[in-house]
This record gives sequence, structure tokens and C-alpha cells, in this order.
Amino acid sequence: MKDLQSKHWIVAKGIAFGGLAVAAAVLVLLESTSVRTAALLMLLVWAACRFYYFLFYVLERYVDPRLRYAGILALVRTIIAKR
Repeated sequence: MKDLQSKHWIVAKGIAFGGLAVAAAVLVLLESTSVRTAALLMLLVWAACRFYYFLFYVLERYVDPRLRYAGILALVRTIIAKR
């Protein structure tokens, strides 16, 4: 698959992902309107963002500069191929 290079479509894709995240959070909170659910949802979002940062920045910058990949599946393929 070819990399997305259009700035317009990259921004549109980011906005779409943000909209999906907000919609999912709203739907979860409508299902269970409690402080506990809201806190767990915030913790989930924070942890997922930190994990994403770890996979796509920390590994490349601090562990191995050769670890460059397009996504999580590409990372898994690289790890399997090294074994």
C-alpha cells in the first residue's frame, strides 16, 4: 500500500480519527454515566496515547534507530522476521 502524502487527506484522516474517538467516548459514557467509567475511560485514552508514543518515537530514538515502521503490524512482522 502506498503511503498517504496529501496534506489535505492526512489532516482529514486525523480529524476522522479524533471524531471516532470522541463519538466512542460519548457512547460509552451514555451507556454508563458514572465517575468511575469516566475515570477509567480517561486512563485508557492516556495509556493508549503513551503506548503509541512509545512504539513510534521512543523505540526509534532511544532503543534502535533502525526500528522504523509504518504501523503496529509492520513492527510485529519485523520482530517475527528477526526471530
